[in-house]
Amino acid sequence: MNNKKEENPSLPAEVTSGAVDARAVAAPPNARSSMMHFPVDARGLSLKILATVAAIFALSAGHSFFIPLVFGIFLAYTLNPVVKWLERCHVPRLIGTSLLLSVIVCGTLAGAYNLRDEFNSILKDLPIATQKISRALKTTENGEVSTFQQMQTAAAEIEKATNQVAGMRTVPKKSMTDQSVFNITQWLWAGSMGAMAFVGQALVVIFLVFFFLLSGDLFKRKIVRISGRSLSSRKITVHILDAINTSIQNYMLILLVTNVLFGLLMWGVLQLVGLENAGAWAVAAALLHVIPYFGTVLIMGAMSLAAFMQFETISSILTVSAATLVIATIIGTFVTTWMTGKMAKMNAAAVFVSLLFWTWLWGIWGMLLSIPLIFIIKVISDHVEELYAVSELLGE
Repeated sequence: MNNKKEENPSLPAEVTSGAVDARAVAAPPNARSSMMHFPVDARGLSLKILATVAAIFALSAGHSFFIPLVFGIFLAYTLNPVVKWLERCHVPRLIGTSLLLSVIVCGTLAGAYNLRDEFNSILKDLPIATQKISRALKTTENGEVSTFQQMQTAAAEIEKATNQVAGMRTVPKKSMTDQSVFNITQWLWAGSMGAMAFVGQALVVIFLVFFFLLSGDLFKRKIVRISGRSLSSRKITVHILDAINTSIQNYMLILLVTNVLFGLLMWGVLQLVGLENAGAWAVAAALLHVIPYFGTVLIMGAMSLAAFMQFETISSILTVSAATLVIATIIGTFVTTWMTGKMAKMNAAAVFVSLLFWTWLWGIWGMLLSIPLIFIIKVISDHVEELYAVSELLGE
C-alpha cells in the first residue's frame, strides 16, 4: 500500500502542497460588496443620446411651429369642457366653439380698449421717465458724482494707463454723456416687429384652438387605435390621455384663479398707494405673474419703475416692491400650494430645472409652457415601464 497521498490533478500544486495561505484560496465574501455591476448596452445608449440631441435640435429649430401648436393644444384641452357643456345644452359643436372663441376674443379686445387711455398715458410718460433715470444715473441727490460715473472714470483711467505702458497712443474718445446708451429708434422698431409677430402667432393659436375643439375626441380615438391591438395597451393609453387632460385643465384653472386674484390685489394696493394708471399696471402684473418664479421679479421691477416715475422717492419704491412681494408670497404659499396639492406631486428641483431648460430652448414662451410640459412628461413616465427612472426623478 502506498502511503504517499495522491495529488488532485484539478487543483494547483501550491494548493495541494499547502504552500499558499488559505486567504488566497477563498476570498472574503464581502471583498467586492462595494461595487455594483450595471449592464450597459453601448449601441442602444448611443442611439438614445443621438435621438435626444436630434429631438432637442428639432424643437429649437422649429420653435415658430411648435410653440403655437403646444399653446393651441393646451388651450383646446382647457376649453373643451365648456364646449362639451354647450353640447349637452343641445348647442352644435361648431356653433358652441365659434361662440366661445368669439366671447374670449371680444372680451380681450374690449378690456384692452377700456384700458387704452391708461396704457397711452404710460407710453407718453416714457420719455419723462427716461430723463429722470438719466439724471439719477448722473448725479446723486446731493449733486455728487454717482457711482456709475465713478466707475466710468476709473475704467477710462485704467485704459489710459495700460495704453501708456504698452507704448500705444491714447485715442481720445467721446464722452458717454454724448452717446446714447441704446438707440431708441431701433428699440421701438424691434418692439413693433415683436408685436406684429405676437399678433400673427396669436391668430395661428386661435385657428388651432378652433380646429382642435371642432374635432372633439377624434385625435384621442386615433391615438388609442395606433397605440396597439391589445385591449390592455389601449386601456393604458386612454388612462394616460385622461390623466394628461386632467393635469392640463387643473393647471390652467390654477393659472386663471391665481392671476386674476393677484391682479385684483395689486389693483387695490396700487389704488391705496395712489399710483396713476393702477388698472393698466394691475393687468400687466397679472400677465407677468403667469411666468413662474421670474414673473414676480419682473413685476417688482415694473412697479418700482412706475413708482419712481411718479413719486421720485426711495420710500415709494420700497413700499410698492414690498407690497408686490407680500402679495406674491401669500398667493404662492397659500392659494397655489393648496390648489397644486390636488395635482400630481412634483419634485420642486426637477420643476425648476425643467423651467431653465425650456426657457433656454424657447425663451419667454418656454417659461410659460415648462410646467404643463413637465406635467405631461410625468404622467407618461408614470405609466410606461421603460420611463420609470424619469418618473422617479420627477416625483417627490
